[in-house]
Amino acid sequence: MRRATVLGAKRATAATPLLWAQLRGTAGHAMATMPPPRELLRPLAVPQRLLLGPGPSNVPPRILAAGGRQLVGHMHPEMLQVMDEIKAGIQYAFQTRNRLTLAVSGTGHCAMEAALLNLLERGDTVLVAVNGIWGQRAADIAGRLGAKVRELLKPPGEYFTLRDIQEGLTRHKPSVLFITHGESSTGVLQPLEGLGELCHRHGCLLLVDAVASLGGAPILMDQQEIDVLYSGSQKVLSAPPGSAPISFSERAREKMLGRKTKPPSFYLDVGWLANYWGCDDKPRMYHHTAPINSFLSLREGLAMLAELGLESSWERHRANCTLLCQGLRELGLELFVKEEAARLPTITTVRVPEGYSWQQITAFLMNEHGLEIAGGLGPSVGKVLRIGLMGYNSTKDNVDRVLGALRDALQRCRRSRL
Repeated sequence: MRRATVLGAKRATAATPLLWAQLRGTAGHAMATMPPPRELLRPLAVPQRLLLGPGPSNVPPRILAAGGRQLVGHMHPEMLQVMDEIKAGIQYAFQTRNRLTLAVSGTGHCAMEAALLNLLERGDTVLVAVNGIWGQRAADIAGRLGAKVRELLKPPGEYFTLRDIQEGLTRHKPSVLFITHGESSTGVLQPLEGLGELCHRHGCLLLVDAVASLGGAPILMDQQEIDVLYSGSQKVLSAPPGSAPISFSERAREKMLGRKTKPPSFYLDVGWLANYWGCDDKPRMYHHTAPINSFLSLREGLAMLAELGLESSWERHRANCTLLCQGLRELGLELFVKEEAARLPTITTVRVPEGYSWQQITAFLMNEHGLEIAGGLGPSVGKVLRIGLMGYNSTKDNVDRVLGALRDALQRCRRSRL
């Protein structure tokens, strides 16, 4: 046994110089042992497509140019000025004077998580209005935070009345109500009038998801007494995904200041983010390296919305949605949301026509027309097709193009019948 051990040690000692020689190479430097991936040695290839699904939207040349600018430092005065302009643009888009207004470095999902984890502590009761996937996601996140989650349920395609909400508030006595303004999985536009006032009478904060609706349908944060509102960059604002506008009322700020525990995420801690965005009276401090080019793109998206004007943007989306719905009916398709006033102007849902495969229809449009629409999501999977007309893509020409492509699909996909 001792002889074997000694021999093993000698072999290991002898192998060490050989091993180091292999690692260091002939020139005495470390060498990689894996070759470069072949696919990365080819030029980047990205197809040109018209994105008429639920998002992202195509990006206009002006915003592409902004995102392609050379970097500046994330704490340079020029970048802080851009952030101030973004903040002003969000205040306009949200119609709020809230000082605590900023953009989260992440997608709309990130803003949803930021809102919930800053407002809720373990044991808090949150009432979540669920009529599609975004209510489901909010309930999941709140549950992970240790909140007591209570759900108000509606079938996909329907919205909540003030009476529905009042019954939920009276029964569950939550500190926060979550509701989705533009439910992109089902195409429903949730009425908000009177909701903030109702919540405040019950000592509850109102948290609203406006990722799919901002700029496409009226939303007035201060007037409607919304306490937390968030959106995304890639829908009506037509910027690349990766930055998410969010704003907090004074009521929401006071609730966050009264927390007994720190928010469970440092990255999404609104106290830190507020300082970085100049929302308090303290000198700005480093928190994280912001996605500089995403913020440049977001700034231009907000600028284009401001130049067009909110009322004009709302009207453009309403008019093009009306044209689309009329054309879909003429094709013999059934609109999923029955009430016209409850249809989300940015994303229209139609029932999958009987006997057709939604996968075949969407694949046909992609392959034959270079055009994206989508099937359902969450509770609407297999039930609907979703057509998005948002921001830069909300045009009459795109209405005509998607209707023509669908007419072609209905004629040529009959062999795909189930």
